[in-house]
Amino acid sequence: MQLREPVDPRLPWIRTLHDLDEARALTSAGPRGTALRRAGELLGEDLREGPKVAAVRTLSLATLIYPTTFAFNRAVPLPWPYVVMTHRCLLVQVDVEGERKNVLFNPTDYEASTATPFFAQLLAKMPNPELGRKLMSKEWGQVDVQLAQLGLSAEDIDVVAFDHFHTQDLRPILGSSVPTIDGVQLKARFPNAYLLAPRAEWADWDHLHPLQQSWFIADGKDGVPEDRVILTDHDLSLGAGCLLLRTPGHTTGNQTIFVHGDRGVFGCSENGTSADNWSPLESRIPGLRRQARDYGYEVVLNSNTPELAAEQYNSMLLERSIVDRSEVDPAYVQMFPSSEVTPSLLAPGIRPSMLFEERDSGTLRTSTKRVGASARAVAAAE
Repeated sequence: MQLREPVDPRLPWIRTLHDLDEARALTSAGPRGTALRRAGELLGEDLREGPKVAAVRTLSLATLIYPTTFAFNRAVPLPWPYVVMTHRCLLVQVDVEGERKNVLFNPTDYEASTATPFFAQLLAKMPNPELGRKLMSKEWGQVDVQLAQLGLSAEDIDVVAFDHFHTQDLRPILGSSVPTIDGVQLKARFPNAYLLAPRAEWADWDHLHPLQQSWFIADGKDGVPEDRVILTDHDLSLGAGCLLLRTPGHTTGNQTIFVHGDRGVFGCSENGTSADNWSPLESRIPGLRRQARDYGYEVVLNSNTPELAAEQYNSMLLERSIVDRSEVDPAYVQMFPSSEVTPSLLAPGIRPSMLFEERDSGTLRTSTKRVGASARAVAAAE
């Protein structure tokens, strides 16, 4: 791998990666997609031939309803307007010079996410919004509570990152100097963590395009301390066995985490909403195989934001080229949706051909120094 300078002096173990630079520099979308696929195959080989991460744990956070037409790029002919998705966070532990580092990918505050305009408007149309939320969503507990149950505390987290900033409110995550409308000044849930934030999307958040407005919490980064935010412009290595690569399209700063675990190399993003999105010609979801065959598609987009569709398509080609195939069904690649379509009575007949649910591996190192803090976090949640 072509690793160079640290992304920031405060995180010397996270280094920029340049294996895809030549492919990304191509100005035409068609040739760029072909070059990204080839470069991705080589990068995937390097990743799987190297060491594994120390540990991975999947933390289910909450379910949400989502328009079927977006989840499968208008391919499904069934009349059900919504599917149910399960949103998950990944805890990845890497060893760096004998020291264990903790990375959280998508540590979403699902309560704050209800302020996302799309979801807020949906709830507002219901006779009883609070009851509607309870009926629509199952919740497993906020990330810090689940970490405590694993023997870690929020103070143990070194880095947080998101695949993109749709539905995110960073103020409960990193704290804010701007009080809420109730006059509360939010403290950081993860006080020692740095946020890896793609510079392009960070800037977009200040002046949202109309095609993105429904999915961003407009004030979701107000007052977040700048000294905890590291703006990024490159692909990154997060330590042995873990990469964070730019996969623009769904948003300008979309990114995908790739992990070498016990079941090979897998990736996690929301470019697709099921294993079928990355392998539509094998899909048993009504409509996906036909769309892929009729239009010559190799992937089917999660298409709620269409302005950069060709970029998103190429990013999904890159994702496919890096990861291993599933050990359960080799027809599907190990692209684990951060929000995965889950079988539901709300959408009978729409069932992913293969469910991931988790990608756990390795032996988690707990924080013996903070057992007391972990116990208090669990008790407070209960």
